[in-house]
Amino acid sequence: MERTPVIRRARVGDLPRLVELIHEHVAYEKSAPRPADLAGRLGPRLFAEDSRLWVLLAENADGVVAGYAACSAEFAFWDARDHLHMDCLYLAAAARGQGLGVALMEGVTELARELGLEQVQWQTPDWNEGAIRFYDRLGAASNPKFRYALPVERPAATSFS
Repeated sequence: MERTPVIRRARVGDLPRLVELIHEHVAYEKSAPRPADLAGRLGPRLFAEDSRLWVLLAENADGVVAGYAACSAEFAFWDARDHLHMDCLYLAAAARGQGLGVALMEGVTELARELGLEQVQWQTPDWNEGAIRFYDRLGAASNPKFRYALPVERPAATSFS
C-alpha cells in the first residue's frame, strides 16, 4: 500500500535537507548563491520560541522530504491587518506533478487559519509559467508589481572615547 504524502512543520533535524532544497531553489531561480552557513543562520530564527517564521515540509510517498513552503506573519499597511506571507514554495523536480504542491498550499492556508490570518500573499517570478498556471488553478489572484531589493551596508565600526 502506497503511503499518502505528508505535510508537516520542519524540525531541527530537517535543517540539512531543507538547506539542500533551498540551494536547489536558488539554482532553479538563477539567483545568487546563499551563505554557506545557512543552516546556522536559519535554525535559531526558525526554531526560536517566539518565532514568526514557519516552514512546512512535503514528504513524498516514500517519506522523503521533497519540498517546502516558508512563511512569516507580515503586516499589510493598506489593509491594516496581518497576513501570512509565503516567501518560498519549492518542490524538487522529481516531486512535481504528484499533488505535493496542492498539499503544501493547503498546509499554508491551514497555518494561516490556525494563526487567525485571513489571507496568504506571495510572489513568483514572471518567467515561471508553471508556477503561474498552478497558482491560477488554485484560484489565487495576482497583483502586477516588481519586487525590489536595496542592500544596506553596515556602518563602519565606531570607536567611543
